[in-house]
Amino acid sequence: MGSSVKHASAAPPSSPLSPPPAAPVGLAALLPPKPPAEAEKKKVDYMNLPCPVSYEEIQREALMSLKPEFFEGMRFDFTKSLNQKFSMSHSMFMGSMEVPSQSSDTIKVPTAHYEFGANFIDPKLMLVGRVLTDGRLNARVKCDLTDNLSMKINAQLTNEPHYSQGMFNFDYKGKDYRTQFQFGNNAFYGANYIQSVTPNLSLGSELFWLGHQRKSGIGFATRYNTDKMVATGQVASTGIVALSYVQKVSEKVSLASDFMYNHITRDVTASFGYDYLLRQCRLRGKIDSNGCVGAFLEERLNMGFNFILSAEIDHSKKDYKFGFGMTVGE
Repeated sequence: MGSSVKHASAAPPSSPLSPPPAAPVGLAALLPPKPPAEAEKKKVDYMNLPCPVSYEEIQREALMSLKPEFFEGMRFDFTKSLNQKFSMSHSMFMGSMEVPSQSSDTIKVPTAHYEFGANFIDPKLMLVGRVLTDGRLNARVKCDLTDNLSMKINAQLTNEPHYSQGMFNFDYKGKDYRTQFQFGNNAFYGANYIQSVTPNLSLGSELFWLGHQRKSGIGFATRYNTDKMVATGQVASTGIVALSYVQKVSEKVSLASDFMYNHITRDVTASFGYDYLLRQCRLRGKIDSNGCVGAFLEERLNMGFNFILSAEIDHSKKDYKFGFGMTVGE
C-alpha cells in the first residue's frame, strides 16, 4: 500500500512531445535572471589593497604609445656587456637640432656628437653615466636603502653657465601607497603622494616650491585601471588639465588617446595613437589635433640587432623629421 501511494504521488516523467514550461509574462520577462550565489562579487578587503604605480608614472601606458623617441637623422647605438653587472655603450648621432626663434618657422642647424657610457646594474644599486663630445655629462644613481625606501640622483653638467641640473629623490613604497620627496638646484622642493582607494582606483596629490622664481604649485591626479584599460586625469594650479585613456584591444594591440588643456595660454591639444606588437617588430604611431603625424618602427633583425625607423610630420609648422638607426648589443 505504501508503495502504491508513493507511485501515485510521483510526477509522471516528461515526454519529448510534452509542451515546454510556460515563459514568463509581463514585467517578469523584462527582469534579468537572478545570478547564482557563487557568481556574486566578492567583498572588497580595503585592508589589503594593491600598491599603486608611482605618481610620476601615472600616464606611463599612454606616453609609451603617444610619445616615442622621435629623432631626425642617423643614430647608432652599441652596447657590450663585460660581465653580469658591468656594461659599456657607444652612441653616434648625426642630424639636425632645432634652434629657438621668435618666428613661427622652425630653424634647424646640423649637428653631430659621440656619446660614451658606462653602466653598473646590481639588484640594489644602479649607476649610469654618459659623456658627450660637446662637454655634457649625465649621471643617474638608484640605490635601494631598504626594501621600501630607495634613493635616486639625476645630474647633468654642462659647460654653459646656469644650465647644469641636479635632483635628489627619495621614494617610499608602502603597502597600498607611495610617496616621494624631491630636492633640486635653484631651491626646488617637491613632494607627492598616491593612495589606492579601491583595487582599481588610486588618488594622488603633489606640491612643489621653486625658490629662485618664487613659484609654487599643487596638483591632483587619479588613475583607474583594469586588465583591459587605463584611464588617468591630472589637474594643477599652474593651469594644466591632462586626461589620458588606453584600451588594450588584444595581447598585441593597444589604442591610446590624451587631452591637454592649458588655461593660461588657452592651448588645447588632443591626440590619438596606437601600439602594435608583431612577431619581429613593434610599431607605434600618433596623430594630434594640430595636424602632427608620427610613426616609430623597431624591427628585430636578429638577436641583439635592431633596426629603427622614425618619422614625424608637422604641416602647420612645416617641420618634417625622418630618421633611421641601428641598435646592436644586449
